Amino acid sequence: MAEIVLNGITWAHSRGITPLVAAAQRFSELHPGITINWKKRSLQEFADYPLEKLTDHYDLLIIDHPWVGCAAATGTVLPLDEYLPAAYLEDQAGNSTGDSHESYFYEGHQWALAIDAATPAASYRADLFSKHHTPVPQTWQQVIALAKQGRVAIPAIPIDLLMNFYMFSIAHGETPFQQLEQVISHHTGIKALETMHSLYSLIDKQFFNCNPIAVAELMSTTNDYWYCPFAYCYSNYARKGYAKYLLTYTELVLFNKKEHLRSTIGGTGIAVSSSTKHKEAAVQFASWICSGEIQRTLYVQHGGQPGHRSAWLDEPANAITNNFFKSLLHTMDSGYMRPRYNGYLHFQDHAGQPLQDYLLNKISAEQALEKMNTIYRQRANS
Repeated sequence: MAEIVLNGITWAHSRGITPLVAAAQRFSELHPGITINWKKRSLQEFADYPLEKLTDHYDLLIIDHPWVGCAAATGTVLPLDEYLPAAYLEDQAGNSTGDSHESYFYEGHQWALAIDAATPAASYRADLFSKHHTPVPQTWQQVIALAKQGRVAIPAIPIDLLMNFYMFSIAHGETPFQQLEQVISHHTGIKALETMHSLYSLIDKQFFNCNPIAVAELMSTTNDYWYCPFAYCYSNYARKGYAKYLLTYTELVLFNKKEHLRSTIGGTGIAVSSSTKHKEAAVQFASWICSGEIQRTLYVQHGGQPGHRSAWLDEPANAITNNFFKSLLHTMDSGYMRPRYNGYLHFQDHAGQPLQDYLLNKISAEQALEKMNTIYRQRANS
């Protein structure tokens, strides 16, 4: 029988590539004759390059959930509900971490399985807080106070600013994308922007070139910064042997002394190209690697951040990650899911720049909001 070779594309971080390579190796051992090769691309390429252009070249794709509207419109990946047993999908839905599983369900079909789960969360250097006898921030006011001391690190590239704009809009009482002509009401949008400015005006300008990985690397290799109030979480930096100085992850602070901030969920899904010549093998691998048993063992043991809830509750998984999963489960469960309509990614790719321009005092809050609304209206009816 001819050997089956599956090619997959993922993103270039240990969380994104290492567990896939390890799982592919084991799957090939269990299924002689099937080889799975994984290629990685940068986090920026992962966000920018159209996935639909990759489906002709790869059998397996690691995707971001806002892309599923495009998937539904183009049919470039398989509707997995037509290939997987109902019982399996029920298990995935019942063991979702937050809205991770649901985020890949769109227009009646499951376009990917939640292989990975993440959301912005707070992280800190417990050793430095202990050394300086300083309490870890629990409220927004305490975050501002610590930032004034120069101890706060935070990613501030456009895409992360946009995710946090959603978070602060919600904190001020309004969910984004409820209207066709504007992302958020003018009143709430301005309040969200001004709240962001109160923090970002205090941080080192280097962070306007930093993504969450860069911030985590800086915090785990130097003693310059003690705390990050919100950045997409990476369990790798909470693991001995991976990070020089361990990060401790915790839930987001209280805002206005009432409720914890609600961040914007990320994570990734595994999809199968509709162009693959080996549908059965590709779907089999995707379902196997996303099963609870593999997610909480092989996947998490090799640096993965599972989408399956049983892994987040698993004692051994938490033991090797400084209780990362249990500490952030509430934050994941309360996270906001972005829009997924076909055309949303145009907004996501461009609307963060006016935010950054405002926070760098290049334009006013009103100008930033209007630029965002203009970008939104370009595709709002897609």
